[in-house]
Amino acid sequence: MKAIRTRFAPSPTGFIHVGGIRTALFAWLVAKQNNGKFILRIEDTDQTREVSGSIEHIQDSLRWLGIEWDEGPGTGGDYGPYVQSQRLDIYKRWADKLIQAGRAYADPYSAEEVQSFRDQARANKQAFLYRNHRPDNPKPWDGTTPLRFKSEPGNETINWHDEVMGDMHAGPEVIDDFILIKSDGFPTYNFAHIVDDHEMQISHVIRGQEFLASMPNYLNLYEALGFEKPVFATMPHILNPTGNKKLSKRDGAKDILNYQKEGYLKDAMINFLASLGWNDGTEQEVYSVPEIIDKFSLDKVQNSNAHFDERRLLWLNGAHIRELDIDTLYEKVASYWPKNIPEKLDNDDYKKRVLTLVQERLKFFEELPELTDFFFFDLPLNPELLSGHKQLGKMPTQELTQLLQTALAKIESTDFETDKLQASLNELLATTEQKPVVLFSLIRIATTQSPASPGLAETMSLLGKDKCLKRINEQLNAIG
Repeated sequence: MKAIRTRFAPSPTGFIHVGGIRTALFAWLVAKQNNGKFILRIEDTDQTREVSGSIEHIQDSLRWLGIEWDEGPGTGGDYGPYVQSQRLDIYKRWADKLIQAGRAYADPYSAEEVQSFRDQARANKQAFLYRNHRPDNPKPWDGTTPLRFKSEPGNETINWHDEVMGDMHAGPEVIDDFILIKSDGFPTYNFAHIVDDHEMQISHVIRGQEFLASMPNYLNLYEALGFEKPVFATMPHILNPTGNKKLSKRDGAKDILNYQKEGYLKDAMINFLASLGWNDGTEQEVYSVPEIIDKFSLDKVQNSNAHFDERRLLWLNGAHIRELDIDTLYEKVASYWPKNIPEKLDNDDYKKRVLTLVQERLKFFEELPELTDFFFFDLPLNPELLSGHKQLGKMPTQELTQLLQTALAKIESTDFETDKLQASLNELLATTEQKPVVLFSLIRIATTQSPASPGLAETMSLLGKDKCLKRINEQLNAIG
């Protein structure tokens, strides 16, 4: 059986977003579950679009997610170099073979002449095909002009199989003479990736749907070069949140490393990316990385477009956070705590107790200060928390004051162990004949200056009696 070798071949044109990373993930998964090799190759043949630092950014993005490459820049391997701009002699060698076989020729036309051919075809309401203008006796190629592939479309339908899209076909009329090497000496993607995949013995070509229309031309070139074709697997598009077009940087797709900075777990991101097009046929939604490696298969990748939904990523991240033990979570949130915590509260024991309470509600680490500020600081009184509350905002000031005074008296005589505090709060409900949404919300706002918190009894117990009484008195004074 042929060794499984997959690759991820991005262009260094800026930051990488979920679309590119998903392609890398699926290629990595195929290699991992088949004891194969995953190769990182940098496709930098379009030098005008290269952005400084992009290669390092691509590598950092993959490393964050644990998508480690077996061969590639910085790692080495038997089939390097793994950066296309360092492989020009290899492309020249294969180009010369095509010239000798009569399957490539020097393009004699200027850009203006080619555009006039396009305009003529448009005026005649015909599809433009460069091969209709192929020169009869082209001059020998000297590298100063583009080198074009001499296609042989034949009369037969082109058929191929795609592991995701199924059996595909196209008519010979779509095959054309495309550029192999540009006048600057760099190959086009259409030529370079086929040569590289062959030289690097890639078994599976996994890439985005945007390349599907070019497959007939690629197959014609495989045949001309005498290369064995790899397994093809075309990933469906990831659509933007509204679902009306492909997700892109122009649509606001974020740098994948922004999610790392905001405090998303790599396992949650892997889980989310895998679900964009793949489903194992069950109702399961939360997967560990080992589970995904074990269950993933190309035949379970859907051929319909996936929708990018950041709310689902947020939910998945929260689910993965809840599965962490408190010590592991504490290590991961080390740099996300509120700044300038008072020294007496800035200790592992207290902060772990706080984290235990908010873990259920924590969705990403950057929101930790917002969820925990009131455990460390006396926050300014916010009158809008009362006036904007659906029930409390309708109550007269006198009624709010009386309710809070009753609560204060009860709390003053209560032991602040969580169970006893909860029992007192329940007794308060019976005494005041109020609903929890009224009574507990009022006490919560007074003690935390927050619209939401973990369980009220647990929160108050951790804050301590003195702090709770002080804050309730301050709220009473503010109400007047």
